[in-house]
Amino acid sequence: KTDFINFINDQEWKSIEPVSSWFGPSSLLMSSMSALFQLSMWIRHGHGYLTENLGIPVWGSYAVFGLATLFSGLILGLVSEAFGPD
Repeated sequence: KTDFINFINDQEWKSIEPVSSWFGPSSLLMSSMSALFQLSMWIRHGHGYLTENLGIPVWGSYAVFGLATLFSGLILGLVSEAFGPD
C-alpha cells in the first residue's frame, strides 16, 4: 500500500509509457480474447453439467463437444460456401 501511495505522490506514473490502443481493453484484440475466455468458461460449465448433473461419463462429454465442434464446422463451411464469393 505504501509503495502505491509513493508511486502516486512522487508522480512516478508520468514516466510510464501508456498502453498501445492495440492492447486497450476495448480493442478488437482484447474483445476477441474476452470472447474466447467466455466461450471456454461456457464449455467448462457445460462439461460440468453433463458429467455431474446428468451423470454422463467424461468420455461421453468429450464426444458431445467433439461432435458439436464437427457439426458447427460443417454448418459454417456450408454457409460460407453458399453465401461466399463465387
